[in-house]
Amino acid sequence: MVTLIAVGVAVGLFALRPGEEPLLDRSLFGFADEVIPARVESVEKGPCSYAPDFDCQSVVFAFDTDARTGTYLQEFAEETGAPFFQPGDPVHLSVVYGTDGTETFNYHDRNRGPLLVAVAAGFALAVVALGRLRGLAALIGLAISVVVLIGFIVPSIIAGQDAVLVAVVGGGAIALVSLYLAHGYTPLTHVAAVGAFAALALTTGLSWLVVEAAELSGLASEEAFYLLTIPDLDLTGLVLAGIVLGAIGALDDVTVTQASAVWEVGKANPDLSQRALFESGLRIGRDHIASTVNTLLLAYAGAAMPLLILFSLSDLPLGVVASSEVVAVEIVRTLVGSIGLVTAVPITTWLAASHRARRTA
Repeated sequence: MVTLIAVGVAVGLFALRPGEEPLLDRSLFGFADEVIPARVESVEKGPCSYAPDFDCQSVVFAFDTDARTGTYLQEFAEETGAPFFQPGDPVHLSVVYGTDGTETFNYHDRNRGPLLVAVAAGFALAVVALGRLRGLAALIGLAISVVVLIGFIVPSIIAGQDAVLVAVVGGGAIALVSLYLAHGYTPLTHVAAVGAFAALALTTGLSWLVVEAAELSGLASEEAFYLLTIPDLDLTGLVLAGIVLGAIGALDDVTVTQASAVWEVGKANPDLSQRALFESGLRIGRDHIASTVNTLLLAYAGAAMPLLILFSLSDLPLGVVASSEVVAVEIVRTLVGSIGLVTAVPITTWLAASHRARRTA
């Protein structure tokens, strides 16, 4: 079964491989022509040049790249949300090229690259320190997941491929690579993989039915309106793809944990029948699924916290708030994903109990 799944994923990766991206006017998305590194050279406070009654920070940015060297002055009004600068702060500047050959600079954002690298290094050290070789394998799987996401899933969707199929195939490839790198080519991993794909198939089908019934347009976020300029991009399919990808990561965790629990129970008591082993594993799964579902809810709520606060301030009835697409999408994402997780527990438990029973028979 796992071989068939792997062959199907491989065929899908080839059939849905990214083609040529459509020619787009990137200025419509508000993108700069180039982003360059710079540093804050000096900061002075005083009246704004364009409105002397208001206070501004006059910031001089210095940049030195292979193509250009110089400084750029920009004023920032001292108001809520305005960035705060100190000399030496690393930043990025955006560059827009004019038709007459001129270059227009603007502050883009802080350069958080070094900090992110340090945090990533700390994360990698923690994983390897605890997991050792298995932790290292998990990190390699994580790196491959990022490559599949950026190198296959995103460009294939932009190129006009079906977003749901791309998410299922790309997510399936990520699941297989992550599972077998972290846990090895073992019967336990086979069981977890089959359980994950069975639950994924159910999650995908249920997501499609719910999204169609809810008539979600995919235009709940401001970013989605920019995507309307991309030809052949189905925004509703993009919602479905997001649900599928969000479920895959959690399915990996649930199925591996469940298969491992059944394996350990079977080792501790080899005389247990298949039914007794299944029931024992299911009791463990109930505890696991309760915490996992809550984790999903809190993860989505945490990401949407500013939105939740805005709706709370609107003083609208809860039913009205929940029915609005921007909230309904997150509710569907949480509930459908949770149904997939709940289904994965008995499926994986039954597969693991059946396999253990055959081995001890």
